[in-house]
Order: sequence, then C-alpha cells, then structure tokens
Amino acid sequence: MADRTTSKRPPANVTKCEPCKGSGEVSRTVRVGRKQRTVGQQTGLCLNCLGAGEIPADD
Repeated sequence: MADRTTSKRPPANVTKCEPCKGSGEVSRTVRVGRKQRTVGQQTGLCLNCLGAGEIPADD
C-alpha cells in the first residue's frame, strides 16, 4: 500500500478558547471560613468550551 500524506492542522473555523487559553482548565480561588479567607486555587473544567480548548465558530 502507498503511504498517505495528510496535514494535521485544525479546521479554519475553530479558535482557541479565551478563558482557558486552549488548555481546557481554569483556576478558581478557594475561600474558607466566616471571613472568606483565601487558602489556594483549584483547577476545574472550562465551562465555555467544556474542556475541549477550542470554540467552533458560529456559521
């Protein structure tokens, strides 16, 4: 069989997600206690792209 050569580039109508910068995860500050003291950060799924890192353009 002959080898196929294909390019691995994303489709033209897909852009990177702004809030997560294409990683699919965002950091949120964790606060505890009555005075809402900041104790650290926690990573979670980006709700804008649902973890894909890319947003399809609206046609």
